[in-house]
Amino acid sequence: MAEYQLTLPKMGESVAEATLIKWVKNIGDKIQADEIILEIATDKVDSEVPSPVAGKLIKVLFNENDVVQVGEVIALIETEGGGTISPVPPVATAPEVIPEVATPIIADIPGIKELVAETIVAVEADFNQSDKFYSPLVKSIATAEGIPLSELDQLVGSGADGRVTKQDLVDYMANKGAGSSKSQAPKSGSAESPKTTSKPIQVFSGSDEIIEMDRMRKLIAEHMVMSKQTSPHVTSFVEADVTNVVRWRDRVKSTFEKRENEKLTFTPIFIEVVAKAIKDFPMINISVSGQQIIVKKNINIGMATALPSGNLIVPVIKRADLLNMVGLSKSVNDLANRARQNKLQPDEVRDGTFTLTNLGSFGNIMGTPIINQPQVAILAVGAIKKKPAVLETPDGDVIAIRHMMFLSLSYDHRVVDGGLGGSFVRRVADYLEAWDVNREA
Repeated sequence: MAEYQLTLPKMGESVAEATLIKWVKNIGDKIQADEIILEIATDKVDSEVPSPVAGKLIKVLFNENDVVQVGEVIALIETEGGGTISPVPPVATAPEVIPEVATPIIADIPGIKELVAETIVAVEADFNQSDKFYSPLVKSIATAEGIPLSELDQLVGSGADGRVTKQDLVDYMANKGAGSSKSQAPKSGSAESPKTTSKPIQVFSGSDEIIEMDRMRKLIAEHMVMSKQTSPHVTSFVEADVTNVVRWRDRVKSTFEKRENEKLTFTPIFIEVVAKAIKDFPMINISVSGQQIIVKKNINIGMATALPSGNLIVPVIKRADLLNMVGLSKSVNDLANRARQNKLQPDEVRDGTFTLTNLGSFGNIMGTPIINQPQVAILAVGAIKKKPAVLETPDGDVIAIRHMMFLSLSYDHRVVDGGLGGSFVRRVADYLEAWDVNREA
């Protein structure tokens, strides 16, 4: 027998440690290659760590809630062979890539081509179409057993945040084979599943439900309270005429999507003008350390993204000022999609220097957002509404129907005074109002 040393995998250039949140396997359990052993977390991103080898888990070196450094040995796995196997760091499964499946050589047998074609279609199911996260092992089993994505999405898993585990899928197939009419895995607390879900619900006084906060909601709550305790918040408001922006986008969005295979939303437009305004007012792009002000060289803009769970995460577009509209659109769409699928890497939610939140996506016209520490400002953009507005013309003032939007900037009054905060949000509005309707996308 040999011992394989399982190490904590690298999860990004700037991520040095992670919190061990759950051991999926216990000492003595048999483990297949690529089967999930434990769940880890860095800030707001959770990941699963698979085993690169098959064997038996014989020792765990850290307990749940311990903070572990990248590269540290976290468990020993007994495998076939002799000696000690040097660790080959596995890769956490947050960012998954589905390998291409080569088309096999098909013999000239009646009916075999149709059978292989059906198999290939099943193997190449696009799991990116689902909002749920599935481990490589679950995907492999589902594909091998011919379980379509629509059916898989209906399962209620017993893993963290309701994730479907291997055992859930095995139980489901067993029930399905026995003629069970239920199309979901056993729920937590039943005799068939000893595991508990991450969000237990209890009935109180016959009517009220008590819902335990999940880990992400606890982190958000702590971060928001800390921000209000750290920074005296002030919010400045500006109303902007974004008619030129709306007309430009309406003119180019179809051509843009056909050419780039990307939807052109308002978010990359907002990010472009915010980056320009930050260059004009670099003291917005700072952080505070004790009595020192740190001026950030890079402009890294976070975009608040609502998740299907109801939680919030802020992926960051690094060096946003260096990207054109195509680059910004691709970054925005990619990060937003992977955020909703729980596939962000830890590096992608770090090192933001300014945050943008779009209240308009929920139909809100304005708000007073809480600063995303350690930043000193956050901009909220409201819904775009058609309104009558006074326009100055050479022939006098006229009233016209315009596309109007409120901008609200919350800033840290320790280091950002009203002059700077008000001037910055006004500059953002100026850039939006001066948008060139004739520019190319």
